Amino acid sequence: MGHLDHAAFGWLTPVLSYVMACIGAALGLRCTVRALGATGRSRRNWLITAASAIGTGIWTMHFVAMLGFAVSGTDIRYDVPLTVLSLLVAMVVVCAGVFAVGYGRDRTRALLIGGLTTGVGVASMHYLGMAAVRLHGDVSYDPTRVAVSVLIAVVAATAALWAALNIKSPIAVTVASLVMGAAVSSMHYTGMFAVRVHVTPSGAVLPGATAMQFIFPLAVGLGSYLFLTSAFVALSPTTGEREASASAQQPVESGAVHGPARTV
Repeated sequence: MGHLDHAAFGWLTPVLSYVMACIGAALGLRCTVRALGATGRSRRNWLITAASAIGTGIWTMHFVAMLGFAVSGTDIRYDVPLTVLSLLVAMVVVCAGVFAVGYGRDRTRALLIGGLTTGVGVASMHYLGMAAVRLHGDVSYDPTRVAVSVLIAVVAATAALWAALNIKSPIAVTVASLVMGAAVSSMHYTGMFAVRVHVTPSGAVLPGATAMQFIFPLAVGLGSYLFLTSAFVALSPTTGEREASASAQQPVESGAVHGPARTV
């Protein structure tokens, strides 16, 4: 058995990965709130932005945490196509879950379908990402911990979508995203503690790219996308603000200029 280190850089990767998950969640919840207040193409665009934010946040969280993953007695490489596929799975499945909630007629059913879809998607993204790991030896999993990690993912996704439907105030969105970030992180580390590696020492060259060659630049790029989108969403006016500014620009009718007589 190889000794597994989940935090080779100390607290840096767990903390940074948690922050990425929280930013993705906060942005996703904010966009979903905006989507529910919009209609037509605007609603669809907000939902796509929400899905890409949550998907990106979850994926970045996973692979930033993976930067700290090391196994004694072997190097680790990552299969590039599988790693990219795991990102696409995260995006597409979260998109399906968010759209189920955004366009669902029956709130409860939409929430359960959306939560289940998104949760299973998050878990499949995680295990696809793990399948992309290349090392000298065999990787196996503890089935109970795998099942628990999938359950955490489904519960976390359902809770996050519920929050998106029911929470409007910025403070509540912040709290919800901190909770969702914690849930996504705990799902990741539960999944990681399910891993068993039987190392077979070898001098052969491993296929794939190192974490620093491939995952680090990709995580930086996606992290930048999250920050830029956050800035855009924060600065774009809400539906209420847009209506208020539109009504303020309309010509005021002559009778209403003076307003009601003020009583002292």
